[in-house]
Amino acid sequence: MPEVKLTAQLRTEFGKGAARRLRRAHLVPAVLYGHGTDPVHVALPGHATMLALKYSNTLLSVEVDGEATLALPKDVQRNTLRGDIEHVDLLVVKKGEKVQVEVPLHLVGEPAPGTLVTSELTALTVVVEATNIPQQIEFVLAGAGVGFQAHAGEIPLPEGAALVTEVDALVLHVSSAEGSMTGAEEAEVGEAAEVGVEA
Repeated sequence: MPEVKLTAQLRTEFGKGAARRLRRAHLVPAVLYGHGTDPVHVALPGHATMLALKYSNTLLSVEVDGEATLALPKDVQRNTLRGDIEHVDLLVVKKGEKVQVEVPLHLVGEPAPGTLVTSELTALTVVVEATNIPQQIEFVLAGAGVGFQAHAGEIPLPEGAALVTEVDALVLHVSSAEGSMTGAEEAEVGEAAEVGVEA
């Protein structure tokens, strides 16, 4: 995913009152930190930041006073009711540097008819270059039958990525859709069959 450019303002006021004033002005309080530098407190443009952080591990180019800094979102605090972004912690990174991130898994294709896929993990932890973080890791599931299992070490990774998740960690398994029914669902199916016999 290409880097997203955001123009930030330096913050000189702190505390809950100052944060509320920023949000009313459609700005998001944030802090840049890492690489042994002092934290830099900034305000990000609200709408652009919301769009940028729709995807995990978005590489940001944050421009402050004409100087751009590459950063990754490490902690995004959202309003529990509205979902608005209230604060962002940004980790400073350098080109060529490797970072540890969680990358979502994306299943491609459908399993065999009459089966059910149960996902134990929805993301894998990998080490990749900060400027080359994949948006997702694809795994082809097409035609997988009952009893099929996939472990982390069996998932093909994008070029340059190294697995951190335990290789034997179960990612998903495929079972019979009939065997996965609850007792209530099985009772409904049985009642429907009896009606069919009587008819």
